[in-house]
Amino acid sequence: MYRFFYWLLLQRLPTEWTHRVSFGALRVMMAIPGMRALWAWWCAPKDPALRVTALGREFPGPLGLAAGFDKDGKGPRALLALGFGFVELGTITAQGQPGNPKPRMFRLPRDRALINRLGFNNGGAAVAAARLARRPAGIIGLNIGKTKIVAEDDAIADYVSSTERLAPLADYFVVNVSSPNTPGLRNLQATEKLGPLLAAVRAACDRVTAKRLPLLVKIAPDLADEDIDAVADLALAQGLDGIIATNTTIGRAGLQTPADAVAALGAGGLSGQPLTARSLEVLRRLRARVGDRLVLISVGGIGSVDDAWARITAGATLIQAYTGFIYGGPMWPRAIHRGLARKVRAAGLASLRDAIGRDAPAAAEQSVPIA
Repeated sequence: MYRFFYWLLLQRLPTEWTHRVSFGALRVMMAIPGMRALWAWWCAPKDPALRVTALGREFPGPLGLAAGFDKDGKGPRALLALGFGFVELGTITAQGQPGNPKPRMFRLPRDRALINRLGFNNGGAAVAAARLARRPAGIIGLNIGKTKIVAEDDAIADYVSSTERLAPLADYFVVNVSSPNTPGLRNLQATEKLGPLLAAVRAACDRVTAKRLPLLVKIAPDLADEDIDAVADLALAQGLDGIIATNTTIGRAGLQTPADAVAALGAGGLSGQPLTARSLEVLRRLRARVGDRLVLISVGGIGSVDDAWARITAGATLIQAYTGFIYGGPMWPRAIHRGLARKVRAAGLASLRDAIGRDAPAAAEQSVPIA
């Protein structure tokens, strides 16, 4: 039904407008007395085979909603009710900002993909913190990025400002240095800049939280392999809890949409099915580098149960999706979790935990320098 409705109407409407209206409608619907409980009863992952312990929490299912869908923390209750095992909110910046000029979000239906150049449009850390002061039950991660007008040399102070406001409200915390839509942001992935940034955010987390908050970094698929290795080594050396791989790509290779039509849409990060192979490749490289010493959250191009299962068996402890959810509709998280439960049993395994990394080579033993 959703796919027919999408084909008939949604794909013909402006992408960002559709997102705003549909997300608003979802929140209104879930505010009807009893509706959220009904959806949660029907959609929430309840199969014990799907439970995963990671980041100091027990996740009811491995599939979460990636950052970008709910940038301001307006609807985590509604999104969790759809059957996600966890929700990551953001990217949130220290200062509120409108983002890039519109139009700035586009569908590529032939490729089951999106292009966006939103530019971290959000109300800022103070607004998000006020909204999340009465946060719902369920696992919620918070993802922070650099305010656009802040110079690269002042990025650490900007991230620390967000951390001090938001860290007490998170179940895990993500430093985003990988969006292509904020000028200069990806420069912070260089280890000589990333190291001090992560150390400062870690120190700020420890100052404002009563117990240790899991800290992760989110990286781009466009990093060279040696840079992926360097980030992995840095994460180990600094005692990070995990890596999220990957963000959107600036690449446009292998698309079915005509090249002139893609070029007419302009710059932005590409997400969805075209990212499947590269995101899986990055995951495998990270797993070979770090083994199970870090939590690896795989995101990018997960559109089916087979995609999700491939990430788990390649070494992802948890997985996330955004574009797959956009194209799959509100029942999609339930379908993915139910499909994974079937995969677990078909493989003769007791739980999903037994599947994590079963197809991954052993991590190479290596000496990691202390940063």
